[in-house]
Amino acid sequence: MINRRYLTKSGFRLAMECPTKLFYTGKPEYANQELDDKFLLALADGGFQVGELAKCYFPGGREIKAQDYQAAIDETKKLLQLEEVTIFEAVIATNTLLIRSDIIVKNGNQLNLYEVKAKSFNSRKEESFVNQDGTLKSSWRKYLYDVAFQKYVINQAFPQYTVSAYLMMPDKSAICPTDGLNQKFRVVKNANGRKSILVSENLNEADLEPTILCEVKVDNECEMIYSNKDSNSIQLESFKKRVDFYADQYVSDTKIISQISSVCSSCQFHTENQVESLGLLSGKKECWKESLGWSETDFDCPTVIDVWNLSAEKKSEKIKAGRIKMSDLTIADINIQPRRDGKSGLSMSERQWLQIEKLKNKDASIWIDRANLKIEMESWKFPLHFIDFETAMVAIPFNAGQSPYEGIAFQFSHHIVHENGKLEHFGQFLNTERGVFPNYDFVRELMRQLNNDKGSIFCYSNHENTFLNTIYRQISTDNGIIDDRAALCHFIKTISRSVNNSSEIWTGQREMIDLWDIVKRYYYDPATNGSNSIKHVLPAILNNSTFLQDKYSKSIYGSVNGIPSFNFKDWKWVKINNGKVTDPYSLLPKLFQNISMRDEEILSKNCDEINNGGAALIAYGMMQFEEMTDYERAEIRNALLKYCELDTLAMAMLYEGLKDLI
Repeated sequence: MINRRYLTKSGFRLAMECPTKLFYTGKPEYANQELDDKFLLALADGGFQVGELAKCYFPGGREIKAQDYQAAIDETKKLLQLEEVTIFEAVIATNTLLIRSDIIVKNGNQLNLYEVKAKSFNSRKEESFVNQDGTLKSSWRKYLYDVAFQKYVINQAFPQYTVSAYLMMPDKSAICPTDGLNQKFRVVKNANGRKSILVSENLNEADLEPTILCEVKVDNECEMIYSNKDSNSIQLESFKKRVDFYADQYVSDTKIISQISSVCSSCQFHTENQVESLGLLSGKKECWKESLGWSETDFDCPTVIDVWNLSAEKKSEKIKAGRIKMSDLTIADINIQPRRDGKSGLSMSERQWLQIEKLKNKDASIWIDRANLKIEMESWKFPLHFIDFETAMVAIPFNAGQSPYEGIAFQFSHHIVHENGKLEHFGQFLNTERGVFPNYDFVRELMRQLNNDKGSIFCYSNHENTFLNTIYRQISTDNGIIDDRAALCHFIKTISRSVNNSSEIWTGQREMIDLWDIVKRYYYDPATNGSNSIKHVLPAILNNSTFLQDKYSKSIYGSVNGIPSFNFKDWKWVKINNGKVTDPYSLLPKLFQNISMRDEEILSKNCDEINNGGAALIAYGMMQFEEMTDYERAEIRNALLKYCELDTLAMAMLYEGLKDLI
């Protein structure tokens, strides 16, 4: 049976981002930068596990398993004829709208709708979804609109019922009652290759009491949305008219023309150069051509949405004023301000203007503040230590006494550069054992490797510092016996700085130096297109440093008399193709063996950006929750070690390249 076309809640979410996306979604001729395998991203935040755990709090629920819309709609209607019933994955539809709701509980004429989200909530702090001015907080709007849409559809389909809406979420103030709870929700494949969550037969009442999920009633917030009081922006149409309009246009497959704005920067319906050669269409380009009258050559120039760290408000303001191409911007468009922290180097606005100015002048040369960078580098103490962490935030805790979304530090890599220039991969750590909380062993091994000298320690961005603060809190508040608690806490404080919300204030004597901050202040290469991600900076500096090219074009990495490595042998990092150094990350083996080529490409391209965790986080989730052979586990483990090793090698290369350039 061919299912009729409905506006679903996922379609409604797309329309809330940008109504034009409704035309592009689901069409294979348009490029889409979102993953096909939704389980991959769910492994990063535990979304599917949370959904299954939520069902366990409603014993006796009846699940709608039919994939055919009409069969599922009919089954739901039949169950709703019962006086009392709990339905999982209920499918409810009007002529043009359709929802599949997580949990619906019917008691007489009362329906309670529960939308389960993996987003965390702190019930003890009595978090509010509403700003002081009476509008909805931006961080909660998409979740509240989601449940409001579902409540609206139920009211339209069954006006005889009174409907109350709830968000059900991991409660960060809750305490897990038992050990091993998160391992009782595993990812399995059926005969058709379809993935689902298998709940362990060993799940018992002790696992479920007290609950680690909370229910928050959101009827008031739904009413704010229905009455257009959810924001300060003027809505020309009511919620009902907007929903009906989106549905009519989607059902008739009519494109809704939207204004160009900063929202376009996050459009998933766009092509990369290598994808365009495959003949896929770019929805984003179509929109810009239709709205602006642009030709293909107009896209050769970067736009205002490509300006590094420019606020969405300013981007939309420039677009509205007609200054869309980066070359159209003037110094008056950037309110240039000097640094206010007393540090040398570029301020944010100065760096923004540098990016624009080099583009306008067709200047592809690097900019480097040699004098100040030299002073900074001379203050560093040898040996230099370069470290990188791979971490996760687990929705369902590993152990009793832990809260949802406890930070998990499962991997690090460590390179050293000695004063004589010798480089070595000095150490690493990786724990992917199922259900094991690795943080304390992680810090013990990090301490063992870093406490041999007083050399400077480097990270890239503030992630490592933030996570060391997280582990410090975990060790400090753990009620269990930790014999080396004082030593671990002291070590963390010596190499880190306390975060803003910390109850203690400290600055370590060996506080980590942020190479990301060094790059932002002292170095800019137009080849990075404004990005400061090390995965963009590394290829750029390799192309500008003959020292790096000469050194790493030889097979010295992991060789007997070359650079020691734990995971590579006789490896050559610099390979030149058409006059350009090939991105070293593209030389790594596949991290995932059993996903589509398209998803592999998206993960490889965005591995440092997906869900604030990256491909390593997803791989860790697969090893925790998916059934796989020992061979598959070994392959992923080996790939993880190589990826993380390159991250710290990249930092060491960056240091060597900057030293060469000054």
